[in-house]
Amino acid sequence: LSDSFLGAVSGTVSLADRPLYAALHELCYCQQGASRWSAQRIREGLPEFAASPEGPFRFTGEMMYPWQFEQDPALRPLRETAQLLAAEDDWPRLYDPDALAANEVPAAAAVYLDDMFVPYDLSRRTAAAVRGLRPWVTNAYQHDGIRQDGGAILDRLLALARGLV
Repeated sequence: LSDSFLGAVSGTVSLADRPLYAALHELCYCQQGASRWSAQRIREGLPEFAASPEGPFRFTGEMMYPWQFEQDPALRPLRETAQLLAAEDDWPRLYDPDALAANEVPAAAAVYLDDMFVPYDLSRRTAAAVRGLRPWVTNAYQHDGIRQDGGAILDRLLALARGLV
């Protein structure tokens, strides 16, 4: 493989431009317990995801794994911190369902029909649990819509929250 090809691949797969994303990604879902590298543990229990020269390679989306902190030079300095964070079990509750059900603040959210990471039904039920939340259900964007067209999405959500749409 040529150096130019390897450089292009490295720029695409490395998390050098977003190391905090890598370190905090799984933790943003923790609630009153440790992640203990949840994605890695789940993957190990699914034999179809085992690397094999004979079988197909299966992608897992935007999960973070402990080996990435070994293999990506940009993440190596965060290796010990990432391990400590994965073991941390003193996370507070992420949200209070009763407070969300009593919400009085105008709110809007994008709900992506075809989101490969968040099932539509889960998004729909979550939106319904927040009093006054106006969901914008769309398949115009995928999970990373905010990166693709953040300005347009924000404009639409603000208009929804203000009752203009």
